[in-house]
Amino acid sequence: MIRILILIGFTFIFMHLHATGDISKYINMKYSWISFCTIFVLWFLTIAELIFYMIGPKKHDDDCSCGCAHNHQESKWKRRAWYPIYILPVLTVLFLPVATLDSNIVEAKGFHFPIYDKKDPYSSHQFLQPDTSSFYGEEAYDQMIHRDLKKFSKGDNINLEDEEFLNAMETIYRYPGEFSGKTISFKGFMYQTKELKKNQYFLFRFGIIHCIADSGVFGMLIEFPDDAAFKNDDWATVTGEVSTMYYQPFKKTIPVLKVTKMKREQTPKDPYVYRNNQ
Repeated sequence: MIRILILIGFTFIFMHLHATGDISKYINMKYSWISFCTIFVLWFLTIAELIFYMIGPKKHDDDCSCGCAHNHQESKWKRRAWYPIYILPVLTVLFLPVATLDSNIVEAKGFHFPIYDKKDPYSSHQFLQPDTSSFYGEEAYDQMIHRDLKKFSKGDNINLEDEEFLNAMETIYRYPGEFSGKTISFKGFMYQTKELKKNQYFLFRFGIIHCIADSGVFGMLIEFPDDAAFKNDDWATVTGEVSTMYYQPFKKTIPVLKVTKMKREQTPKDPYVYRNNQ
């Protein structure tokens, strides 16, 4: 009976996440059909388990007349010891709110550039620059990044919508010289560190490549003409001209946006952006 309740609980989790739209806070929505199909699979398993329960076992678990040497009671106890682990995700969804990633996560992890600190190409959490090269073969990645370069560099004014944010940012960091002097507009939340001047901020978006496990905070260093007063997590849309600068904490030349226009924004309903491989 406990297994039936656990299956019902997991079915509810997936139905609840899809009904509320919170599934977008865990996975790239292009994979949402997989979790949606999981609802039907779990319903099937629940019904099957219910039928088995109603029919009843042919033999009791503690009936050792089969002649085996192992202890059936001990095996049964070990199986039930896993039940709390299965129940925990259900209780989490029921009683804990879905947390939205913000600047506190950046603070907690420490703001750095791990893709330059580590030689591991499969480092999950990234900062500032999206890097999906480890998810593709070399030839496939080159074709994809050159396709994006052709798309985003063809005009002098580039407006980055949420759907193309990660693709564009990865391309800009790969080929900063191709975008130098171009005007770019994009939206994000403010984040400032002690290494920055009063007129400098990072403008970030939390991005999900496949799921929350490979999420990162991506964006660009922005520079206002004069001192600016923002708090971390303040949202804004900025427009400016792209240039480059050597950023000592990262020991790397990075693109920077010289802001010419700014508009404060409300926190969007879906604050995340997702990698589009099309």
